[in-house]
Amino acid sequence: MADIARRPTQTPGRLISFEWYSAMRGSARGAFWSSFAGWSLDAYDYMIFSFAVTAIAATFGLTRGQTGLIATVTLVVSAFGGMAAGVLADRIGRVRTLMVTIAFYSVFTLLSGFAQSYEQLLFFRALQGLGFGGEWAAGAILVAELSDPVQRGRALGWIQSAWAIGWGLANLAFLIVFSLDHDKQAWRWLFWLGILPALLILYVRRTVKEPAVFQETRAAREKPEAGAERARRQPLAEIFSSGLLKTTLFASLLATGAQGGYYSFTTWLPTYLQTSRHLSVTGTGAFLFITIAGAFCGYIVSGYVNDWIGRRGTFAIYAVASAGMILLLTQLPADILRIVLPLVTFVLGFAASGIFSGFGSYLAELYPTRSRGAGQGFCYNSGRAVGALFPTAIGFLSASAGLSGAIAFGAGAYALCLVALLFLPETKGRELVAID
Repeated sequence: MADIARRPTQTPGRLISFEWYSAMRGSARGAFWSSFAGWSLDAYDYMIFSFAVTAIAATFGLTRGQTGLIATVTLVVSAFGGMAAGVLADRIGRVRTLMVTIAFYSVFTLLSGFAQSYEQLLFFRALQGLGFGGEWAAGAILVAELSDPVQRGRALGWIQSAWAIGWGLANLAFLIVFSLDHDKQAWRWLFWLGILPALLILYVRRTVKEPAVFQETRAAREKPEAGAERARRQPLAEIFSSGLLKTTLFASLLATGAQGGYYSFTTWLPTYLQTSRHLSVTGTGAFLFITIAGAFCGYIVSGYVNDWIGRRGTFAIYAVASAGMILLLTQLPADILRIVLPLVTFVLGFAASGIFSGFGSYLAELYPTRSRGAGQGFCYNSGRAVGALFPTAIGFLSASAGLSGAIAFGAGAYALCLVALLFLPETKGRELVAID
């Protein structure tokens, strides 16, 4: 088991420490950087739509409901991609699944730039969603199985922070491309740049090996005497067995609340700042960088807090803070919001993004190794499928309630997180073993 992190001698209460990284051995560091880069570029490929949405709507003459539907379809299909990738990760391995998903989202992001109609764009973005959903499922499991249990939360927190990096790259590309080309062509360049993540596959193939705990589990399952047991215990079916059904239902509800709230404001925030708060493209980009900076800090701090106070308490704190910031952003009078907008957007990014740092470790700890991919892939991505309905709902609701009122509707999603936590156990420090 040379690749798994050795148990470090560390002080859990230290503000920011990197023992979790120095403890990684063998290909574990390669797995970390592969997952970090994959998630970052995954974020770029997804988030560019939110920057391009106004230009896309103008190009094809779309209503807000139609543009919201593109985001929803991408997320719904990504849910199925994540579920499939979770099952695939239990079958062919975490590393090979990671490579397949990266290739998928890169190719279809590129093709989105060539769309000549609304229907074509909807189709390409849907297929991009298959890879987008699958990459997180494979990468998060890979790092979770290679991390020391005492510090797993912070390792996955740093992985999750890669989303802010990709979001920042999308924002930077938006500012550069839209300053160099007219709107009806610039959005296409944003998508064409999405092919670059495919180069990451070469690095993954050369440097990353399957975690020892997965190899041991697969070896045990392939023994002749394990044939009947293997046939009876299919990973996707097992997560709905009597012993895991409650966990699956409420972990999915937790993911639904977090993602419903998150996608409510990230999909529509650029449009909201431009149309409701009357910011220019440059002004919108500046405030989005503040939100992204908050997100990066939130991801990292959340990882450490998860290891200090536990998974359930961290989820609850971040859910309440996220809902509060969405309400402040959308309901404060314009003259007051103008003063506090930098603070509100920073804290909103910190809370609504940071809540996700707990999912990689928490979902991995809730399921046995033999069905970990299926459990993690299903719960996170079924939450994404239901949460994906929020952008479309906001698009249609904005026609009657205004965009401010519609986005505020998304704050209610975080109440689902609090309900789910009442029925889920604490898993802080739980060991991940081959046979459980």
